[in-house]
Amino acid sequence: MSLRVAVQMDPLETINIAGDSSFALMLSAQARGHEVFHYDVATLGYDEGRIIAWGHPVTLRNEVGNHFEKGEKRRLDLAEDIDVILMRQDPPFHLGYISAALLLDRLKGQTLVSNDPREVINAPEKMFVLDYARFMPPTLVTRQLEDVRAFMGRHGSVVVKPLHGNGGKAIFKLDAEGTNLSALFEVFNQTWPEPHMVQPFLPSVAQGDKRIVLVDGEYAGAINRKPGEGEFRSNLAQGGSAEATGLTAREEEICAAMGPELKRRGLVFVGIDVIGGEYLTEINVTSPTGIVAIDKFNGTDTAGRIWDALERRHAEMQGQA
Repeated sequence: MSLRVAVQMDPLETINIAGDSSFALMLSAQARGHEVFHYDVATLGYDEGRIIAWGHPVTLRNEVGNHFEKGEKRRLDLAEDIDVILMRQDPPFHLGYISAALLLDRLKGQTLVSNDPREVINAPEKMFVLDYARFMPPTLVTRQLEDVRAFMGRHGSVVVKPLHGNGGKAIFKLDAEGTNLSALFEVFNQTWPEPHMVQPFLPSVAQGDKRIVLVDGEYAGAINRKPGEGEFRSNLAQGGSAEATGLTAREEEICAAMGPELKRRGLVFVGIDVIGGEYLTEINVTSPTGIVAIDKFNGTDTAGRIWDALERRHAEMQGQA
């Protein structure tokens, strides 16, 4: 069955199609015969009981610099005009993100939204992971400088990061002596109203920070991301490099532990991060990435696998209507 698919994401003009997971999902949908629309989250709204957005039908091509054509802009009734919505705008996870998710949640039972917007709200990436603390490095979440000093007294050098950051931005490493700790925490407390995450610096990050993708709770593939020269952050957006990889026994255990819960929550496309084959650090549910690199190294079709899951879920939803 052909579906009408709307993708809520950043402007198509700005994406790098060589590694963009949203674009890969759109190409895959088009290849299956689905009609694809694009809209900016800024156009999402509510009008007398209807959830609406202003978007364009799009035709995609895997050609750099010539990767899409837009049709005429139109007002979309997201319950009547669309079958599946991909919520794929980039974080940060802030009130705008939450508000958009709450609007999309009103489509439940009418239009399939993935990942499930209510569960995205319930699963901030550095908070949801605390449900699996047994797989994490020692972790502190705080705004109190005294708590950080005590934590460093137990663990030495640490990494400090915003609780709702993304893409490896604003992640700092502090030496065991705590040089600049007071100044750094002053900046963090002035910049963000929420507490911050502190973890021991893991030298094993030099071996790589593995992005593992799960589709509807099942392992679909992984890449190992290594820091660039002079960096400790391995995010590809921060100059890291990717290589093919498999799973360690510990990583298999992590995937098995969380898979059923991800599926239950309607979190169809999830990317988890594991350092040194051992330590779980994040569960990415807002707009996970990595499938293009995974498929390049492994010869797989992760976008197709995601669409298999979405088409199955849509058929189940229609059957229950």
